[in-house]
Amino acid sequence: MVLDLLLIGLAVTLFPLPIMAFVLVVSSPRGVSKGLAFILAWLACLVAVIAIVLFLTGGEPPPPRSPPSIAALLATLVIGVGLILYSEHRRRRRRRRTLTAPGPSVEEQREASGTSLSSRMVDATGWSTAALAVLLQPWGMVGAAAATVVQANLSHSASYLALLGFCLLATSSLLAMELYMVFAPERAQLALTNLRAWLERHKDPAIVVTCLILGLWLVGRSLYQLTG
Repeated sequence: MVLDLLLIGLAVTLFPLPIMAFVLVVSSPRGVSKGLAFILAWLACLVAVIAIVLFLTGGEPPPPRSPPSIAALLATLVIGVGLILYSEHRRRRRRRRTLTAPGPSVEEQREASGTSLSSRMVDATGWSTAALAVLLQPWGMVGAAAATVVQANLSHSASYLALLGFCLLATSSLLAMELYMVFAPERAQLALTNLRAWLERHKDPAIVVTCLILGLWLVGRSLYQLTG
């Protein structure tokens, strides 16, 4: 369970789309307070999902080969296949986009998109920023974490540490950017703007690789446990 949560948490924190949105959030007026609202909503989603799973299991892992155990493995398998298919979908869409010449250039589209989002962030409130965090949560990966948490045994302190570590790891990139803006706002503004520009150019390959690797891991692990 620990290794699975580590990999899922790493994939969540490195997923480009929430990072790009968070950069706009903390770069806007009152960005630090909006960023805090984003992080709290993000963490609340993770904690809520884990709490629901632990409530259903009673904090004890189901016996091997029992219906709940098999259902969790099947859910992991389905999510893994879904991530692989999504990775292929993004890869093909990126390829089609590079082959189509008509219309605005890619750079012009990115600039227009970034300008539109930036203007929206200026008028955003803490509540709308929190809602954005919920919408941008990579729910497929969070669902994989939920299926993994079924194995948690709250009678052992290691399970508490694994769950806490997952939540912190899945939020670590957002926390790092928030703290950077608090302690070095001018340097952070420039660095995060450059980071978002880099992600604009590389987000599709990053999404493809992240989803593919995690999807293959989840499929392989679930098939091994289902057939072992």
